[in-house]
Amino acid sequence: MLDTRVEDAINDQINFELYSAYIYYSMQSWFENQGMAGFANWMAVQVKEEMSHAQIMFNYVNERGGRVLLKGIDGPSNEWESPLHIFQTALEHEQIVTGRINRIMDLAIEIKDHATVQWIQWFVAEQVEEEASAGDIVGKLEWAKDAPGALFQIDKDLGARVFNVPSPLAAGG
Repeated sequence: MLDTRVEDAINDQINFELYSAYIYYSMQSWFENQGMAGFANWMAVQVKEEMSHAQIMFNYVNERGGRVLLKGIDGPSNEWESPLHIFQTALEHEQIVTGRINRIMDLAIEIKDHATVQWIQWFVAEQVEEEASAGDIVGKLEWAKDAPGALFQIDKDLGARVFNVPSPLAAGG
């Protein structure tokens, strides 16, 4: 049985993952409006990742005998100054997510919920990847400044990103 404190924390995180998807949908829309299909593709994949994270958490709460309680989601920002501003915002957002995941880990350790410690470890590793990916793009955009050729190449590169079903979902968990 899932401790109610952990259940509440994961429920909050499920809602935050859905909010994350909402943010990335908004960013995708901005890029599509700007004619930057590769950037939009990167965000579309990010939406799928955030939705899959919510699904993994949803499955875990149910598997442990808890109940998922969904809440309202605030509207995201819809306007940004530039691709760099968007990716700086994305990086900051992922850093917030990392802090939230770490707090779930801390709680699970504190109450000796070994199953949740084991389970949340995947998200700890995932957040390292999420921050590194957004940070890498921030670095490239800072380097590129507003050089059209560089932005064109970054857009082209980001268009190659594909969604891979996360292992906890691929395994049926």
